[in-house]
Amino acid sequence: GPFLPDPEGSRPMFRTLRTLRDRIAETGQRNAPVRHLSMGMTGDFEVAIDEGATIVRIGTAIFGSRTRKGS
Repeated sequence: GPFLPDPEGSRPMFRTLRTLRDRIAETGQRNAPVRHLSMGMTGDFEVAIDEGATIVRIGTAIFGSRTRKGS
């Protein structure tokens, strides 16, 4: 989803991704299993989980913000 100040702004994108995943899963393709849905980061993981995420990335919540070289 997009990086937005309000996590709710990502909900439509997360919902679309879940719908797409579900449609693909319904086809029953053995060579394309879709058990997981990775979406959401520290700022919006709760919304992502609400919308069906099975994998979230919360590195900033665990490790803190990164400092960029040259900054």
